[in-house]
Amino acid sequence: MAKPLLHIALVGNPNSGKSSLFNALTGLNQKVGNFPGVTVDKKTGHAMLDENLAAELIDLPGTYSLYPRRADEWVAYKVLMGADTEIKADVVLLVADASNLKRNLLFCSQIIDLKIPVVMALTMNDIAAKKDIKIDISGLEAELGIPVVAVNPRKNKGLTELKKVLAQVSKMSPTLHARDFMNTKKLAPVSVERVQQLFPKLSEYGSIHYLINHENFPLPHSEQEEMEKIEIDTRFNPTKTQAEEILQRYTRIRQIMQQHVVETGPLEKKMFTDKLDNLLLHRTWGYVILLVVLFMLFQSIFWLAQFPMDGIEWVFKELAGGLNHILPQAWWSDLLINGFIAGLSGILVFVPQIMILFGLITILEDTGYMARISFLSDKLMRKVGLNGKSVMPMISGFACAVPAIMSARNIENKKERLLTILVTPLMSCSARLPVYTILISLVIDDKYYFGFLSVQGLVMMALYFLGTFMALIVSYVMKFFIRIKEKSFFILELPIYRAPRWKNVGITMVEKAKIFVFDAGKVIIMISLLLWFLSSYGPGDRMQKVENRYATLIAQQPNKTDSLQRHLSSEKLQNSYAGILGKAIEPAIKPLGYDWKIGIALITSFAAREVFVGTMATLYSVEETDNSSLRQKMDAAKHTDGSKVYTLPAALSLMVFYVLAMQCMSTLAVVKRETRTWKWPIFQFVYMTGLAYLLSFVTYNLFK
Repeated sequence: MAKPLLHIALVGNPNSGKSSLFNALTGLNQKVGNFPGVTVDKKTGHAMLDENLAAELIDLPGTYSLYPRRADEWVAYKVLMGADTEIKADVVLLVADASNLKRNLLFCSQIIDLKIPVVMALTMNDIAAKKDIKIDISGLEAELGIPVVAVNPRKNKGLTELKKVLAQVSKMSPTLHARDFMNTKKLAPVSVERVQQLFPKLSEYGSIHYLINHENFPLPHSEQEEMEKIEIDTRFNPTKTQAEEILQRYTRIRQIMQQHVVETGPLEKKMFTDKLDNLLLHRTWGYVILLVVLFMLFQSIFWLAQFPMDGIEWVFKELAGGLNHILPQAWWSDLLINGFIAGLSGILVFVPQIMILFGLITILEDTGYMARISFLSDKLMRKVGLNGKSVMPMISGFACAVPAIMSARNIENKKERLLTILVTPLMSCSARLPVYTILISLVIDDKYYFGFLSVQGLVMMALYFLGTFMALIVSYVMKFFIRIKEKSFFILELPIYRAPRWKNVGITMVEKAKIFVFDAGKVIIMISLLLWFLSSYGPGDRMQKVENRYATLIAQQPNKTDSLQRHLSSEKLQNSYAGILGKAIEPAIKPLGYDWKIGIALITSFAAREVFVGTMATLYSVEETDNSSLRQKMDAAKHTDGSKVYTLPAALSLMVFYVLAMQCMSTLAVVKRETRTWKWPIFQFVYMTGLAYLLSFVTYNLFK
């Protein structure tokens, strides 16, 4: 009788077509989480193998062999070794690249020797055909002793046959998969025999791995001690054993390749990929093309996201306006409109950028160019403690740090990944643009040099350059203090160029948006509600006194109701907890050239940097029907001594502060989620705020 739910572990080398097969089998019926204890994506999905058998597929991280080095490889390794306490696989679906079969067979042969049910899905058959590689599939099946099915996930070919084979294998006895690929017992006969006495159900090859990695398996203390005793008694040498194993496996693999695979000779003509790499990896033109691609990626995020972001903002504006007219004036309605709905708007407005960014990144990955970007930039990144894979998150940070930090997951080295997460928010995101724009228009003349170089544009570019430069400097300094001892290996396989899989692009966009909305969104809503409370209430009866005073003024001057209502909002904000905090920090920010109103904006814009403009609009009581613009009101703002608030030194200081300060609760929420601790978000907030204060102080005094 068939099991009601079959658990299938999907494994394979990186770039073997594993993700394509997973998406083809599961479609949108999948979800993304985290493997227990590590920040590694756990993708699971469901598929029907036949009318009576449903299957849950677990897409394990790509790995080249059963000797793990990185956190994601350990995840796959423990599942295959049966050492994962939560994930148990009934069948292993191994994805192998037909155009690189020799390399894929190493991993395949190791899984076969674990004596677990295995089915091989042979992908990239069209690429193999272009290389004039011919594979005798029936002969390969007979040689390996496992079913081999040729598939093309992009075109949904072979999937029906694959499901049928998986269903058949699930009903077979495990003893039918007992053929040895090689005699691993000969590597350490005495050691293996003693381990099998301790664990009778363990295969000979599994015994080798228990000897090497038993400390990482969930074994009782007594069994751990016994394993240590076996190692000492038999003088087991893990390095020598592993080296001998790999040599023996490749000897057998060469025999299989000679018998069942026909390849062209070394004089085969260069493929299109090789020709294109001569240009894209060129010492000069490669970097020029890279800059053009990154510029187009950066611009596309703005161009493509602008309309849906405006649409989301319009919907929430109309929703808030409609509810204001319908609901009674009460604390709960204010909480709903200005707390919950405003917070929800702040979450969903990021979704278009997140989806577009990850969609474009997926296209670059699918086409094979992402690997070339990492290769080209690795030399520079490594000098500051990062590696080539740090480039895309940092570039993506120009649009939004939230999806950029999420995209740092593909960096295997823990230290380099953490450094990337910590410095990416220094890249000037799109939320800073409204702040830059209004401040630049206040103090920088709209002049042009040579007829086309705008001074305002040059200042804007300088702000972006400052963020990038400081990110590299900070990374260089922090690499000496973050004590994560993990060797960095930048081993990169350059995949062939292919057309993007649009279904995969769509699925990725949806999944990344869901992760942001449902995970980071919870924290954002909580902080939004807290900010609403701080901005809406004050100590004692201060707020009530302000309301009573303005109620009297409105009654006396009904023709100025709208104007007085604006001033009421401004004064209530001054007397709220947030306003009092702004007044309290004024002595600290005065050396930077700021007044208490800017202090309030610094606090409220923690929800999102673009809130700065909205806060200024409220504070300066700008009326929609008034001819004076916000810029004009800010330009006319005076200190108590009559001096202008927004002078060149003060505005430049404020711009530098917004370039460097961590004023984005969405980013902090995502950093907490990715690092699984509040330690690093707090550190990030402290160092960025301190750096912003120091350089803003220097800027103000330099231009004063």
